[in-house]
Amino acid sequence: MKNTVSTLLKQKQSGDKITMLTAYDYTTAKIMDECGVNSILIGDSLGMVMLGYENTLPVTMEDMIHHTAAVSRGAVNTFVVADMPFMSYQVSVEQAVINAGRLIKEGGANAVKLEGGADVCDVIKAIVKASIPVVAHLGLTPQSVNAFGGFKVQGKSLEAARTLIADALKIQEAGACMVVLEGIPAKLADIITKKLTIPTIGIGAGNGCDGQVLVYQDMLGLTIGHTAKFVKRFAEAGELMRKGISDYIDETKSGVFPAEEHTYKIDDEVIAEIIKEEGLE
Repeated sequence: MKNTVSTLLKQKQSGDKITMLTAYDYTTAKIMDECGVNSILIGDSLGMVMLGYENTLPVTMEDMIHHTAAVSRGAVNTFVVADMPFMSYQVSVEQAVINAGRLIKEGGANAVKLEGGADVCDVIKAIVKASIPVVAHLGLTPQSVNAFGGFKVQGKSLEAARTLIADALKIQEAGACMVVLEGIPAKLADIITKKLTIPTIGIGAGNGCDGQVLVYQDMLGLTIGHTAKFVKRFAEAGELMRKGISDYIDETKSGVFPAEEHTYKIDDEVIAEIIKEEGLE
């Protein structure tokens, strides 16, 4: 059954945890869809894990549409959420609605995601008015990395915690259908989750949220170097890939691959005639 805004809301109401993972291509999306993941996020994290940027800021609308369209073709039952990249919704409400519409029309997304609290409520209202579901994003918002002075936990002080709670209520009132809570204390995320009627999706926000999201390269052990404290590696696919690639190199150089079972046959009479015609006897 297709996951929708309504089915995800019912999961919150029944206490059935929502599962969300990032994906950026057709093959990965198809596997996740077959496994039964509720939602796929085409995050602007693709800037780092797919394009090699230092952060998410260089990602363009064209990047997001390209990857969202690929994911959408593989996700049959999964609810597809596409990130709105940096500066695609900050300039004007009109531009925000146009760009959100492109992610739906050209990318095939079911919803868009944008970062911010009270400051983006007018944008959320306008996009929702255009019949486009909006997923909000509070806490550690990667597009604000320069303003934050780095990737730091948010909401630890009394004032900051109060602001996050107020922002969560405001974005819900503006019409957001879900909210991602990133990099905030677990107890604060619990309070926000209980106060909201819309689902909360945690990443580095504890298990009291209505669901969880991880970057799939992180959770499958494909990430090289530092990984955040909140990441759990559910598999070591990186090591498996390295072994497979190394074995391929070794067998190709030694001539073991391709073996007879990997090759196509031809009648001996035909090849004998060709050898004779080409003077290779």
